[in-house]
Amino acid sequence: MAKLKTKPGSKKTGRKIEAGKALERSPSHLLHRALQLALDIYAEETGPDAVTQRQYAVLAAVAAHEGLTQTDLVRSTGIDRSTLADLVARMIGKSLLARQRSTADARANTVSLTEAGRAALEAAKPKVAAADARILKLLPTRKRDAFLGVLRDMGRVAEAMAEADDGAAEAKSKKKQKQKKAKPAKAEKPLKPAKTAKPAKLAKAPKLPKAAAKPVKAPKPAKLAKPVKVAKAPAAKSKAPKKATVGAA
Repeated sequence: MAKLKTKPGSKKTGRKIEAGKALERSPSHLLHRALQLALDIYAEETGPDAVTQRQYAVLAAVAAHEGLTQTDLVRSTGIDRSTLADLVARMIGKSLLARQRSTADARANTVSLTEAGRAALEAAKPKVAAADARILKLLPTRKRDAFLGVLRDMGRVAEAMAEADDGAAEAKSKKKQKQKKAKPAKAEKPLKPAKTAKPAKLAKAPKLPKAAAKPVKAPKPAKLAKPVKVAKAPAAKSKAPKKATVGAA
């Protein structure tokens, strides 16, 4: 890949150099890069069908101390509690581990290797050893022991921090239990007085008959019959006798 040409003394070049120096002094960044390299080498040596690096750590820890609880595995492997719980559940599903109720603590479960789990561990051991050898060969011989010593010291610090967190969580749990016991029992609520029966409703007084009925209106006097009109007798017309005419002589 062709390198990008940058003008000497440019601001971009200066920023890249500063960023590079900051990362070179960052333990978290350097450890992350070293871890990625170690995991890549582990995958190359063990192959795609082998147990993962974390699964191998759990199998090796259980084989070294049969009957470990999940809390013990958190301390010995450095895997956080929630991740470990999921990991153990999946390994039980693959029949690599078996879970039993602890005889020492009825609230805890212990795990043990199954035949399949022991076989997977034995098959992975030489491959993991080859991966570790490749990683150490990346360092000068004189620095290998110091490198391993630093990693062990950091592991002990991580374990101590995990124990401190567990102790604090346990103390907090005990404190809560004490507070629950110390709380006075809640006083019983006074019984509500029984509701007094409502007095029976008085029967409605019968309606008194209305006062005397309205006075009967006196009948109107009958209208007098109109007098019958007497028919007038027709007047007799008297016809005067016609004058006698004298005939011509």
